[in-house]
Amino acid sequence: MKSEGFDARRLRPRGSATWRWRFFAGCGAVFAGLGILLLMAGAATLLGRPSALGPLNDSIGAALSILVAGILLLWAGVYIWRRCRRRLRRPDDLSMSPGLLKKRG
Repeated sequence: MKSEGFDARRLRPRGSATWRWRFFAGCGAVFAGLGILLLMAGAATLLGRPSALGPLNDSIGAALSILVAGILLLWAGVYIWRRCRRRLRRPDDLSMSPGLLKKRG
């Protein structure tokens, strides 16, 4: 008796494209790094140090906007990086109990 609707290959996971998740994780890390740089440039201007970005943050308002943009970019970068890393670490195997795979005898 042959089961016509059953195909064992459907149970196996397809080779997932992990390069996509690694690329997005890398982009998230770059965003976080840029966020840190903007955060430091804005904080340096607010603390009275010479402006790190030239005329872009000469005033207090511009320094605050760069500081807030740095914080948001850092938060978004870390969020993207963590989501992608979690997705990369998630197992795509069959959800079977290890005890079912043991030989009896």
